[in-house]
Formats: sequence, C-alpha cells, structure tokens
Amino acid sequence: MTPGTPVRSLVLWFPDWPVTALEREAAAAAADRIAVVERNLVVACSAAARAEGVRRGQRRRDAQARCPGLTLVNADAARDHRAFAPIVSLIEERAPGVQLVRPGLCALRARGPARYYGGETEAARMLIGTLREAGIDGVRAGIADGPFTAEQAARGGTSAEDPVFVVPAGGAAGFLAPLSVAVLDASAMIGAGAAGTKDAADLVGLLARLGVQTLGGFAGMEPDRVRERFGERGVRLHSLAAGHDSRPVQPRTPPPELEREVAFEPPLEIADQVAFAMRVTADDFIGGLGAMDLVCTELRVELVGDRGERSERVWLHPGSFDAAAVVDRVRWQLAEDVGADPSGGDAAGRRGLRSGVTLVRISPEAVDAASHHAPALFGGGPEERVHHALSRVQAMLGHRGVLTPAIGGGRWLAERQVLVPWGDRDERDRQATGVGGLAAQRARPWPGSLPEPLPTTVFADPVPVDVRALGGELVDVDERGNVAAVPAFFIESGRRRAIEAWAGPWPVIERGWDAVRSRRAYRFQVVDADGSAWLLVCDGDAWTAEATYD
Repeated sequence: MTPGTPVRSLVLWFPDWPVTALEREAAAAAADRIAVVERNLVVACSAAARAEGVRRGQRRRDAQARCPGLTLVNADAARDHRAFAPIVSLIEERAPGVQLVRPGLCALRARGPARYYGGETEAARMLIGTLREAGIDGVRAGIADGPFTAEQAARGGTSAEDPVFVVPAGGAAGFLAPLSVAVLDASAMIGAGAAGTKDAADLVGLLARLGVQTLGGFAGMEPDRVRERFGERGVRLHSLAAGHDSRPVQPRTPPPELEREVAFEPPLEIADQVAFAMRVTADDFIGGLGAMDLVCTELRVELVGDRGERSERVWLHPGSFDAAAVVDRVRWQLAEDVGADPSGGDAAGRRGLRSGVTLVRISPEAVDAASHHAPALFGGGPEERVHHALSRVQAMLGHRGVLTPAIGGGRWLAERQVLVPWGDRDERDRQATGVGGLAAQRARPWPGSLPEPLPTTVFADPVPVDVRALGGELVDVDERGNVAAVPAFFIESGRRRAIEAWAGPWPVIERGWDAVRSRRAYRFQVVDADGSAWLLVCDGDAWTAEATYD
C-alpha cells in the first residue's frame, strides 16, 4: 500500500449517545421525552422527543414549545465518557484496535475484522449484534476508504432496517460529492482540538457565502487556489471532500482495569456479610492502584439489587482511600439504603435497594499520584494526627458520626450553617450544583440575604421577642413594608431592652408562587441601651431575634 492511500475503515456511530448514557445510568427511561442541552441548544434527544418535533440544534425554548412535557438535562461529558468506556472495551474483545473518537463514535481498521469474520459487512453486523446483546440498540456502521467517509456513510447511508452501509473501494469521492459542506464542520477535524473545529466551522461558513454548497463543488476547486485562500487546514479539508482521507485509525491503548466487582449468589441480605466479602476485593483494588503509583481520592460505589434496582454514589476522602476505608464506604452506603445501623440489618425498610445485594462494583472516580500522599519524613504534624483520629472515630460511629461545620448558601443565617460528614461535601449542594461544592452554592445570587458584616452569634433556634412602641402597642409591618409605629423597646427572655437606634425593614420574600410555603418577613437591626446590636425578624405578627452582633 503506497503512502497516503486511504485505509479501509469501519466506523460505529451511536445516535444520540448522551441520551443513551443517561438511560444506562438509570436516570431515565427509554420512553421518556428527553433532550440534552448545552449552551441552551439541544445536542441530543430521545426518540419520543423527536416524534414531537424536537431536533438537534434547536434552542431550549423552541424545543419546549414543540414538546411541553420535555425533560431537559444538562450535557455532561464525564457521564458520556463513563458510560461509553465499557462499550469500547466490549468492542475491543471482538475486534482489537479501536480508536475512541468521542463518546458515541469509534473507528477501527476494517481489514482485520473483515478477514476474520468473512467480510466487511459480516464484521460490522457481528459488532452490531454483540452490542445489541449488551442492550445497545440503534448502532449504525459505515465502511469506506478513510474514517471521515466511513463516518458519513454511517450517518447518512444507514437506516434502522439496514444499519450497515459499505462504500466500495475507490468510491469515496462519488459518495461524498452530493453531501453538504456542513458535514466538515463537526466531523472533518477529528483530533484537531477546539481550534481546528473552529477553523473548519469558519471555512464552512465562508464556502457557503461563496456559493459552494456541496463537497463535490469544494473538491472541484484547484488545490493551489485553496491553499492560497484557506491555508494548510483548507487543503486538508479539500482532500477530505475529494475522498482522499489518508488519516490512519489510531488505536487507543486500553486503560488498566482499575475497577473491581464482586457478585453474590445467592444475594446477601446483611450489610456486615457484604462488607466482609468486600475485604479481599478492597485490598486488590488498592493494590492495583499502588502498582501504578496511584491513590484513590474519590470512590464510586455501585450496588445492584436482586430485582435490578441500583444504588450509586461517589464518596470523597480527606486524604486517600485505603482498603478499610473502601469497605467502610460500602457498608455506609448499604446502611443508608437499608435505613438501619451501619453494623448491619435485614432488607426490611430498604430505600435504594428493596432486595438482596447481587453485585458490588467499586471504581476510582479520581486518582492522584501516590507521592503526593506519602507520609512526611518527620511526621505529618497536627493536621495528619487530626485526620487519623477523626477517620478512626468515623469508622466506628458511621458516616455521619463525625461532622464538620461549613458555610453554605441561603437567605437565612441558620441555613448557611451546614454540618458535613468528615471528608465529604454537602450532599444538598452536590445535588443542586453538580460541581463546585459549597463555594459554588455560596456564590449564587441570594436576593434578600444579609450583606456583610455578618453577625457573630447566630441562634440555632430563633429567640421569640416582643417589639413595642412607646405606648406599649405591638409594632408590625404592612404589606408595603411600612412600619406601623416607631420601635421603642423589645422584650427578650423576660428582660426589657430599650432601643436606642434601629434600621430597616429589609424584606425577605420567598416562594411567592407557592401558597403553602411562601414567606414574607422583614429584618431589622437594632441597638439596645447596653450597646448590644441585634438582628430582629418580623414575620407576620411574630418577632424573633435571629442573631446578635458582638
């Protein structure tokens, strides 16, 4: 084969993979009307949503207008890669040498599988059948000279009834000629990075303005003129449009198998039994990471019940996981699902798992170099001793046995006081933001929140007080925020405190759309005769002291 000759390539395309990845993580059902959005544009949608007019590239509002019951999910590249990794491994078991182009698209050389399975079409159908047995339907395959042409064959030449399309050797130019130049935008710069993709998009837009609408029209331009006008990247795209894709398939090096799993037959009902069975696996898991000079700092634990239900969670560690810490996380997750003491319990009362455990899978969500976590030469100091002490107490008492204070977000001071299990991030914040932790929650806009400087003493339970005018009548605030009378004193814990100065009111309005949970309150700052500053809240006819300034 002469240098520069296109290599026969087989491309597997998984339509709307972000939606499939969402379904495989048990976050959605196949019949749901789902659209995955990024930057307010639809990047993938389910078949049910497509049936109601939702399309890729639509704006969020247009998609919702066409399908009022549409469920919108933010794009998550990590989720797409995580769900696609085992699929690539499955393909490699049947045909090694797979190039992962992006989640939902992979390529491999067609020659080897074709010789082994008796032909290019037979090899493609075998791979599609293998994926169908694994629960992945709708996969399309394209075979042609070069990965670019093979991808276009998979996207444009296949159907649900015939998922394999083969472009004969030497026929790439004829197949590509009627296609729109827009296909160069997303596909032609595979491996070129964001800058290359942007260059391709700019060139496609320029070609459209020049009246060049098809790949055949672009391929008919003189290469020297293309180089003068568009540079080397333009020449590269010109070669692709002409079917001269000399780019080789670059097989990936399969990553090491870091995850471990244990299957139970018959299913286990007792948390202690599962934890005991995980000890050897946890040692093997940590040993495998240690062999590559790595440590696990975030651990994903997946539990599968006998009835098919799943429980999945990512656990954090203030340092790095050892085997005992891995077993503890499995036991704690079981305890939370069971709703019982971490020491064990039966299947009654399970929330996440309603039956016995049939499979436990542990995998590293984040790793770090072991050298960053090596003990110091002369000891780790007070911080390391505190870490060991708290971790040991937590192992004995359970996940929420050791709590540390953190500052969260909210309009009320009590809401900002968050108790987080040692080594973990706030669960409410993780569900609300997905990434960023408590810092992201604090950075949110909170209309009505108290500006700095904040009070130094915040009461765990607001202290009831009575705020009175000079004549003794109760002071209140009307719906327009007007104070009925000038506050003269307030009574706190039976003690009368004269008000020397006051400021306010500042409204705090929450959940105005919910008649049951709505709240309208007003804050006041007052200074009593002793010089103490108080933060008072008027909520309807009731007054409370929220905090004091020292």
